[in-house]
Amino acid sequence: MQNLPLSQQANPNDLQDSKPLRLVIFEDNSDFRESLLLLFQFTPDVEVAGAFPNCVELPKAISTLKPDVVLMDIDMPGMNGIEATLLVKEILPETQVVMLTVSEEEDRIFQALRNGATGYILKKAGPEEILDGVRWVSKGGSPMTPAIARKVLQFFHLQPNISNPEPPKAADKPGDAFYNLTPREKEILEGLVDGLSYKMIAARYFISADTVKNHIQGIYRKLHVNSKGEAISYVLKKGIAGQKT
Repeated sequence: MQNLPLSQQANPNDLQDSKPLRLVIFEDNSDFRESLLLLFQFTPDVEVAGAFPNCVELPKAISTLKPDVVLMDIDMPGMNGIEATLLVKEILPETQVVMLTVSEEEDRIFQALRNGATGYILKKAGPEEILDGVRWVSKGGSPMTPAIARKVLQFFHLQPNISNPEPPKAADKPGDAFYNLTPREKEILEGLVDGLSYKMIAARYFISADTVKNHIQGIYRKLHVNSKGEAISYVLKKGIAGQKT
């Protein structure tokens, strides 16, 4: 599986829409929060609808501001960013959450993804990587700092080949939705885990983007999920659960 650096995954100029993306930031470090505000102040295709030092006002903020993307720190007073991510997805499932944190702990990475995060960027990333991440996630991608993407893919490679899974073992539930996916659906799900867009998945498997969309809808129905983030989280959660048995 291939994971391209964010700078190669998308040309920011190609991702700009006439209507700015609505962004909300949750970050308790005032200096870093101010630097983010300054960064996006000069980004015409992104509008910062709100920036908060904690998640106390999160339910009201998400319901009222209706952001397209949330940049979420993890270590904040009160509710942490991982718990907050789950709340964001419950309130507004279509909002994409990108973790922006110093933490490289695997448990935190996978818990954030299980809770619905679609991206994971380290704070030491450059400004362009953060900008590209916000734009990319709004277009269906899953931006991750290369070091984080490597951890995710290394974990994924430890699991049975998703394209050619072994028959369910006795410990697996006979009705497990994962085993109801077709080989092509499993390949496309693998592409989602890689962070590929519909067009990139189509190019990988030499099929049309419309065919990819149709397969993804089938995947969503079979896994009983409503978004790419939930589908990816399903795979990671299943793999982690299997590894613990």
